[in-house]
Amino acid sequence: MKDWFYSADDNVLAILLTALGTYIALVLLTRISGKRSFSKMSSFDFAMTVSIGSILATVVISKSVSLQSGIAGLMSIYAIQMGVAHARKWEVIRKFMDNKPTLLMKDGEIIEGSLEKCKVTISDLKAKLREANVIQLSEAKAVVFESTGDISVLHGSDDRPIDEWLLDF
Repeated sequence: MKDWFYSADDNVLAILLTALGTYIALVLLTRISGKRSFSKMSSFDFAMTVSIGSILATVVISKSVSLQSGIAGLMSIYAIQMGVAHARKWEVIRKFMDNKPTLLMKDGEIIEGSLEKCKVTISDLKAKLREANVIQLSEAKAVVFESTGDISVLHGSDDRPIDEWLLDF
């Protein structure tokens, strides 16, 4: 039971040094690959963020994974992400990698089929509308379930229509 709360001093030192090493590697790799590394622009970006977190946690805490192996894993994930980001220039890759946004509401009208398809409840929708300070359904020009899983609310009280370019999925 004592081992559960305490560990040897050399074990704590190893964890601290490994954490420092992986942190430095993470900062350098992020600087090399750019801001996109931790963006939420696509589901692949989200997968990258989760992968990096998993690698960091495993390397820092696990005795069976070396710092060198952890940095190699991080470098691999960053290389794959940079390759996919570059390959997304081609439409066929972009269609394969990215989810398509879905319109949940248009001109104050809820699109029930889209809610069901995206597994979004009326409660979820109401919460997002309140978050966007919508006080009348007619103010909601469009509500979009984005490819990242976020919900965007385009709203306004005037009669100006939404530029269709914004809704061109």
